[in-house]
Amino acid sequence: MVNRKLDNAELHRKTADEYRAAQKLPFVVVLDNVRSLNNVGSVFRTADALLIESIHLCGFTGTPPHKEIHKTALGAELSVPWQHFDTTETAIAALRAKGYTIATVEQTEGSISLCDFRPEPEKRYALVFGNELHGVAQEVVDQSDICIEIPQFGTKHSFNIAVSAGIVLWDCFVKLQK
Repeated sequence: MVNRKLDNAELHRKTADEYRAAQKLPFVVVLDNVRSLNNVGSVFRTADALLIESIHLCGFTGTPPHKEIHKTALGAELSVPWQHFDTTETAIAALRAKGYTIATVEQTEGSISLCDFRPEPEKRYALVFGNELHGVAQEVVDQSDICIEIPQFGTKHSFNIAVSAGIVLWDCFVKLQK
């Protein structure tokens, strides 16, 4: 069997206008004080690929335009809507007022394994991802409706934030397609 790599024209990518008009997955990504601009850019790229509604950048999380974000986002920061909030708590309050379920991705007492999390198609979710060193702030965890934990089996107890976002968003995408 021969597998020929497809060229860009054969991938049938959406234009920016088609992306804006496309039906989005009912998820907003909330980044709680993420310090790495490369991680921020990677999350933009994943959000674009999976048609995520928007990204809320909170606290000292960097915002576009920035060359380090662009380096990993590859232009996705131009297609995915985003907002900056001074605090994650402010972002959560705004999302809750719009009817979003606040789902924090963090290891907590009583967290739900990602394997067991079943997003409900009629609900809208705000998925909160935390700082590279400290995770999601306890004050934010306290405001969450649910906490989702990614199962891990090695010696480390966390994934990189961009990897975590990719795992969780892909899992939710697949579950909502069924």
